[in-house]
Amino acid sequence: MQVLKILSAIWKSGANIYLDNTDNRIAIKQQDLIPTEVMQAAEQNFQQIDDWFKSWTKESNEKVTIMKMVHQICGWQHNQKLNEWLCTEVESLDMFNDWMIVLANNGWKDIYDDYRQFENDESNGMALELYHRAVTYARKVQ
Repeated sequence: MQVLKILSAIWKSGANIYLDNTDNRIAIKQQDLIPTEVMQAAEQNFQQIDDWFKSWTKESNEKVTIMKMVHQICGWQHNQKLNEWLCTEVESLDMFNDWMIVLANNGWKDIYDDYRQFENDESNGMALELYHRAVTYARKVQ
């Protein structure tokens, strides 16, 4: 089973799985909300899940922002500030859509595949611009 399919099922259940910054280990809040079959899949794929989370610790702020945007759009993890920004600044939402189209043209066909393997200079430039727009918006609404 794909890591993001398992993680999305956990997040959609109302539980939260994340990398705890205090000890660099996987943590789960509200584990009782996770369906048994999803928890079994998570246990069977623990190393891949751990690797996925740890791979994000090396990423830039703009890459993490894009990841949060993907998770918001997919309905996996809700982020009110990102949602408000994308609803307020339609041009940024359009740019995010264009970013996803660039990745699709590079072979990203399954939302549960880690999109980072499909990035290129064009998508990276768009991600940087989206990050700058997000930061500018956040400063405006403080």
